[in-house]
Amino acid sequence: MGFFGKIFTWWDGATIGTLLYSARKGRKVGEDALGNRYFESKDGARRWVLYHGVNDASRVSPDWHGWLHHSYDGLPDDVLPPARDWQRASEGNLTGTSGAYAPSGALDRGGKRASASGDYQPWAPET
Repeated sequence: MGFFGKIFTWWDGATIGTLLYSARKGRKVGEDALGNRYFESKDGARRWVLYHGVNDASRVSPDWHGWLHHSYDGLPDDVLPPARDWQRASEGNLTGTSGAYAPSGALDRGGKRASASGDYQPWAPET
């Protein structure tokens, strides 16, 4: 994305204004596995994220989400217990992508659903 794209678009990364604000008024406190950078104002009152790539709030992991919303004061690595072996890594919202969930009767999977068991009576208006 070029210079003008950074000035006028907000949906694909931070704008020039946000980058300048982050450099001037904030301090970087951490980064997650997706490359998102987390900032805090110098007085500690505001917290924000600069996304790596598309601005999508579902790409913020639950531990950093808690930090952003002041659920705890310390950084997630310091405050939260380590992840268990059985826990899966968080992933973004897959709605609208090829990885989205589609049940067996969905149009994306052919539109064929299992046949009814026979106890179904469709409603019909009185004639």
